[in-house]
Amino acid sequence: MTKPLRLGVAGLGLVGTSLVRLLERQRAGFVARAGREFAVLAYSARRKGDRGVDLGDAVYFASAADLAASAEIDVFVELIGGADGVAFEAAKAALARGIPVVSANKAMLAAHGFELAALAERSGAQLHFEAAVGGGIPVIKTLRESLAGNAIQRVSGILNGTCNYILSRMESENLPFEVCLAEAQRLGYAEADPTFDVGGFDTAHKLAILASIAFGARIDAGAVSVEGIETITLADLSAADELGFRVKLLGVAERTPHGVEQRVHPTMVAKSAPLAQTMGVLNAVSIDGDAIGELTLVGPGAGGDATASAVAADIVDIARGIRVPAFGRPAASLVEADRVPMQRHEGGYYVRLAVVDRPGAMGAIAARMGEQLISLEAIMQKRATREVAAAGVVPVVLMTHGTTESSIRDALRHTVEDGVVREKPQVIRIEREAV
Repeated sequence: MTKPLRLGVAGLGLVGTSLVRLLERQRAGFVARAGREFAVLAYSARRKGDRGVDLGDAVYFASAADLAASAEIDVFVELIGGADGVAFEAAKAALARGIPVVSANKAMLAAHGFELAALAERSGAQLHFEAAVGGGIPVIKTLRESLAGNAIQRVSGILNGTCNYILSRMESENLPFEVCLAEAQRLGYAEADPTFDVGGFDTAHKLAILASIAFGARIDAGAVSVEGIETITLADLSAADELGFRVKLLGVAERTPHGVEQRVHPTMVAKSAPLAQTMGVLNAVSIDGDAIGELTLVGPGAGGDATASAVAADIVDIARGIRVPAFGRPAASLVEADRVPMQRHEGGYYVRLAVVDRPGAMGAIAARMGEQLISLEAIMQKRATREVAAAGVVPVVLMTHGTTESSIRDALRHTVEDGVVREKPQVIRIEREAV
């Protein structure tokens, strides 16, 4: 048996400590699978001291960069987080000297993944990041390796457990967004400042990584159109239920005749679809390939053990000597994908309006829709609360057949300008295929 693989772990938070416990708990299994022992030889963290795990004789480094530069480690495991700063500098330092890097840092990869992959290739190192997307779901390996024989048309998924928990709880318990967010924070699913999650930015980072692997393109996080779930109300969830849908925050990347479309937003998903049936803090990813059709992976998208499981799988691959390009193909062959602006998106739409209660108002709205060649599939007038009725408006829900983003936005802008609609219209896109 060869000598133990010496690990340097940067970051001993929830995932880092879970990894240390997992490596100890599964020691015999790792030896059997990888043919060698793993040893946490050194670590860096904000402070030296007990984290509730047995670090043995592991050496403490106050600086992650110094840990990455240490000649005593074989693998640098980056679990710090953050797009820039110490995590990025330490990862670069390790790769530059040919040391493999395992990371769970989606923000860093979304911002600098191409640079890091190119650096790894030049130095002969390896860059692994299964834990960066989907927690314990092996979606990176599936896209990069298991589906290498497929041309991928579309990747879509629920990539943030916090948002999925909030929307699931709102629906099942009939509780407003603010109450469910507070509960998510109490349970540790959401941060004190939840903007990164509920605003859709966490999902956007993960989607950009998946799109790069799926389409052989350079990561382009700036190409992702992002909307969060903050404006979703119980009225929207109730209407979705009546219409046979659930509302989910989806990340969608797909090939179109105009280029690669990348978008994150609340979405009406048919209840029969696998993604609609993914509830609570679970994540799910659907992949459409020309050979396999649709494949859906469901599992825990966060949490210490689930994420540590993905980190450990990458370490096992390194111990086995498995070498694959970070994004499935050499960095030099990754292309600059054509961006598709959201205005060109095509699909159906759910629209909730506060329509002025006067004769001719609905006719004026229908006329504006007709001007944009928008065909309406359904119109539902909802019961107004006492407060809404007193304001002189009637809640109306519209569902459209396929149209473009620019068309629906133009039509709705005119209805507001005409004075027949008050308040900002609520618009939720409908996914009818491959979800």
